Amino acid sequence: MHLRRALLLFAIVLGMAALAASLSRPVERRGEHRTSTTASQPGPPTAAPKPASELAPPLSLEAGRRRAVRMRAGEAATLEVAVDQAGTVDIPELGLSAAADAVTPARFDLFAARPGTYRLRFTPAAGDEPERAGRLVVTSRG
Repeated sequence: MHLRRALLLFAIVLGMAALAASLSRPVERRGEHRTSTTASQPGPPTAAPKPASELAPPLSLEAGRRRAVRMRAGEAATLEVAVDQAGTVDIPELGLSAAADAVTPARFDLFAARPGTYRLRFTPAAGDEPERAGRLVVTSRG
């Protein structure tokens, strides 16, 4: 019992000493240390974010209507799948799953690298059998 208390006290004292040491460094030295480690050569250019008005609207699909939505390979898109009841929408070939209900559609942020046709499957929360919800068709870039 005394050994546990002694170890706990030692850990607390050690933690307080580390905290005091980090706070006792002069302000000037703290600033110099940061600038010296962050000063480096500029990296590669990055893409600038687009304003919301320039973003593509989401792809929309109503589950069970046997409808397909299309997107190009190599491009990003958002897919929204509307359902009549609560459950889960899956895209098994892409390993994606999202919850949905009558008010909130399932939402997927997609980046399909290769062309193909991907099944969408809806499984009701009531435990019924999964049913076909539609298809995602990814076309080639050309």
